[in-house]
Order: sequence, then C-alpha cells, then structure tokens
Amino acid sequence: MHIQISVHDGVPIYRQIVNQVKYMVASSQLLPGEELPPIRVLAKQLLVTPNTVVKAYDHLEAEGVVHKRQGSGTYVSEFMSPLARREQRKILAQRADALLTEAQQMNFAFPDLLELLRERHEQLMREKDERHVRKSN
Repeated sequence: MHIQISVHDGVPIYRQIVNQVKYMVASSQLLPGEELPPIRVLAKQLLVTPNTVVKAYDHLEAEGVVHKRQGSGTYVSEFMSPLARREQRKILAQRADALLTEAQQMNFAFPDLLELLRERHEQLMREKDERHVRKSN
C-alpha cells in the first residue's frame, strides 16, 4: 500500500490517509479482506505519529471501509459497503466534471462527446476480449 502525504496542501494528515485508502478500496487497489499495514509500520513509513494512523483507521472503520480484528490487524471490509460505492461515484463524477469542462472549453458538442465515449468503450471492450482470448490459448 503506497500513501503519499503532503504537509503543504492544508488537508490534515489523517484525512489524507483516509482519502487515499478510500480511493484504493474504491478502485480495487485494495481488495476485500486485504490487511492494511500495522499502525506502527505505516506511521514509520509516513513519518507521522502512530496516533495519526490510529485516527485514520478509526475513521475508516466508522465508515465501514475497514474492520479491526482484535490483536490481528485492520482489514478491508469483506462486503462492498455503500460508502465504497458512493466513493466510486464521487471519483467518477469528479472525472466526468473535468471531461465536461474540457469538452466545453474546446467547443466540443455534448452529442459528439457521448459518441466519443461510446467509441472508446467499444474499443476497450474489444481489447479486453482479445486479451481474454489470448490468455485462454
């Protein structure tokens, strides 16, 4: 698990940890049942106090993203929580907003943008199918 902390962006460090773990869960970089680094290990890696990591993990647990097993560690929740789904939608909405803004700045009509998305989707699905066929041979 790779987390990057910035002391210059004004976001509290525990919140940066929370946000990045939520993103990793929502994007399947962290899978259900996967163990997060122990508190002391992550604190040492990020050069923060263990209390900062505890606060982040507690926050993630309260939101249902992770759960703690007494004496065993902290794990990504087994079931896709509504929070994880909301986080996925939030991430995609932000990216959609950026795409729509860029298209608007380039005077790209909305129907043309939809057609481009449809074409890209079809291309990605073809490539995925081709990879699957190659793997099974």
